[in-house]
Amino acid sequence: MASSPDATASTGSTPETPESGSAADGQNRRGRVRLRRAAVMALPATAVAAGLMILTAQGALGVQFAISGMPFTVTATELNGTGFEQFGGLDNMAEDSPNAGDTGGQVLIVTSAIKNATLTKLCQSVDLGGTNLLITAGSGADKVQASHLTTDSTELSGDASFDNIEIGNDASTLDKAGVQGPKGVFSQQADTVRIANLRQTNYATTAAVFKLPGLKLRFSEQGC
Repeated sequence: MASSPDATASTGSTPETPESGSAADGQNRRGRVRLRRAAVMALPATAVAAGLMILTAQGALGVQFAISGMPFTVTATELNGTGFEQFGGLDNMAEDSPNAGDTGGQVLIVTSAIKNATLTKLCQSVDLGGTNLLITAGSGADKVQASHLTTDSTELSGDASFDNIEIGNDASTLDKAGVQGPKGVFSQQADTVRIANLRQTNYATTAAVFKLPGLKLRFSEQGC
C-alpha cells in the first residue's frame, strides 16, 4: 500500500566547504531524505472497509528481511484476534531486484500485528503470470491459528469491529501485541479485533506459530 520529500534547506548556516559538498555527502543527504519517505496509516474503525489512508512521517520497517516484491492475496471469511496493533512502514526488496520497477525497491505498507489470531477459510494466492499458486486451510471444523502474527499490506478491506481501541498512539509506545514502531509514527491499537470478509494485498507475513489444518497447496487458474 509516495509523498514528496520533506527535507528542507537549513537557514543561517555557514558556507559549505568543498568536503561537505562532496558526492559522498550528497549521498548521505539523499539517504536521509529517503528515510523520511515512509508512511503512517490512519485507520479508524469506521474506515477499515473503505481502505487505507496514507500520511507521511518518519517510517518503520514492517519486516526485517528483503521482500520479493511480488504481492499476494489473502482472504478469510472471518478473522478474530486479541492484542491488535497497526502502523505504517516501508518494506525493501533485495538489491537490484527485478521487481523493483520505478519504486527503487521500496513498498509503502501498513503493518498489522496480532498477538493471537484465528482465521476461518483462509486462502492465499500468488499470481505467477498465467497461473496462481494457491494455498487454502481452515475450511473444516478446525480454524487456522497464529501467534505473534504480522502482515505488511498495501490494501485491506472487510467489516471490522474493535474493543477498547486507541487511535493516534505514537508507534513506539504500542503494547497490545508486543511490537513497536519508531517514535513519531501514527498508529492504533485495540484489545480485540474482528474482521469479517477479510481481503488483503500483502507483501510479507510473519508468525511465531502458524497452524494450518486441512492445508492444500496447488496451482490454479484462479486466485483467491
